[in-house]
Amino acid sequence: MRKTVDFFFDVGSPASYLAWTQLPGMCESHGAELVYRPMLLGGVYQATGNASPATIPVKARYWQLDYERHARRYGVPLKENVHFPIITLFLMRAITGIQLRRPEQLQQLLGCVFKALWIDALNLNDPKLTADILKAGGFDPGEIERRLRARNNSVGVISDARLEDLEKLVAAYEAPSQLSPNLVKVSADNAVSETVKSVLLRLTEL
Repeated sequence: MRKTVDFFFDVGSPASYLAWTQLPGMCESHGAELVYRPMLLGGVYQATGNASPATIPVKARYWQLDYERHARRYGVPLKENVHFPIITLFLMRAITGIQLRRPEQLQQLLGCVFKALWIDALNLNDPKLTADILKAGGFDPGEIERRLRARNNSVGVISDARLEDLEKLVAAYEAPSQLSPNLVKVSADNAVSETVKSVLLRLTEL
């Protein structure tokens, strides 16, 4: 049976960005399939009664240092985004829609958004700037908005990134006992070092 790694991510998290730079190569070298699972980290925090480490002063001081250290270790650029937190509902719905309808463009979109957030440190809370970034990345923000508004609730038809679809992803965190024992949960809530460690350990076990 082919090994798989489920990557639960939210582009508003620097941990998700750093994991995205490493997981494809790690999975390829171990013969595992990387499965992208878009999620809303804010929704997970609400569902679990948790809070972002950035809101806890003691954690926040170490938080950025930890990310910067891993960025240096991985040899990838990382810039602190002073506009954090970024409300990623639109972005994550757009990513889910692209994954459903144009999966061959998923990496293109992820690269565009991750670069804007964690390399250029842009304020993607600004709708016009977000539209400009998407357009520069080869995407039509108008088309994305139209598809997100055209939510089809018919039975058997999947619309682009319905809120209900994203809520199902959040629900996966509410009942972990129902998940496959071979599932590696890689989320922005974990420290990057622990995320990488869990992936490596699971790959060696399978």
